[in-house]
Amino acid sequence: MNEAFERAMAAFEPAHLPLAVGFSGGADSTALLAACASAWPGRVVAFHVHHGLQAAADDFERHCAAVCERLGVPLVVHRVDARHAQGDSPEDAARRARYEAFAAMARTDTTAGAIKSIVLGHHADDQVETLLLALSRGAGLPGLAAMPAHAQRNGLDVHRPLLAVPGADIRAWLKGLDLPWIEDPTNEDERYTRNRIRAVLLPALARTFPQFRATFARSIGHAAQAQELLGELAAQDLAVVGNPPRIAALQALSRARQANVLRHWLMQAHGCAPSAAQLDQLLDQVRACTTRGHRIHLKVANGFAQRRGDLLHWYNSGPSPKASR
Repeated sequence: MNEAFERAMAAFEPAHLPLAVGFSGGADSTALLAACASAWPGRVVAFHVHHGLQAAADDFERHCAAVCERLGVPLVVHRVDARHAQGDSPEDAARRARYEAFAAMARTDTTAGAIKSIVLGHHADDQVETLLLALSRGAGLPGLAAMPAHAQRNGLDVHRPLLAVPGADIRAWLKGLDLPWIEDPTNEDERYTRNRIRAVLLPALARTFPQFRATFARSIGHAAQAQELLGELAAQDLAVVGNPPRIAALQALSRARQANVLRHWLMQAHGCAPSAAQLDQLLDQVRACTTRGHRIHLKVANGFAQRRGDLLHWYNSGPSPKASR
């Protein structure tokens, strides 16, 4: 048995029972399902998302059903259309579809009862890949904080108890159970950036910095803590500038705090995030807004930021007749 995996599972306490396990049939989710089924017998449900993106998807579902039957765990399957729009990332499209499916499955009746928590098999290698992707995109602290061990999404408590456990350790533990798993052929497709990171960068990092998983995890933790502090500051500043923000109150803040509170406002009030270029333009316009006639009308995320009187608004529908000019 693998001590790293067992320590991580022993320390894991779900927010609610019964517990759903995101189950793809791969090694990581198979190990997680087996461990959870052993820890909380009769209180675990497997959630399988049928993405419909490859011919083997039906075989994956049949495999998951067979494993769940062996473990005595009920299986809930949800079919989604995870095809991506032109210009969209196929990985991001599949991820969004998957989380929406988890939320939909949680709303269905299960033999174990109402589901409020789900556990996912992301591990230390996945966390490093997420960090490297964020760095490649020039991400800020939210991106550098990578995946949280616990978060809430679509009304579910989402747990990732294996973020400190290397993928090889999970497979080593699983081999002792004689449980089969699926090797997804798309994981070898180097057209996907994450797969190239896994195939090329992680082995190079292991040769150069053998402890990179642990040291990267510390950096991720520092970024997450700093982002938490920025979130607290943004909430305090938003209480002062108002919702929607008063332009004069925004101007009383430093540019960095303006950026922080505007990102927070857009995400909390409107569920959108500006690009770095859009936010810079918006900050420039807020600074230049010194007369009653100064107009602000800028594309921000999938909508527009607009001045209306003394306030800054955001909308994603047609032009507003109340715009100040």
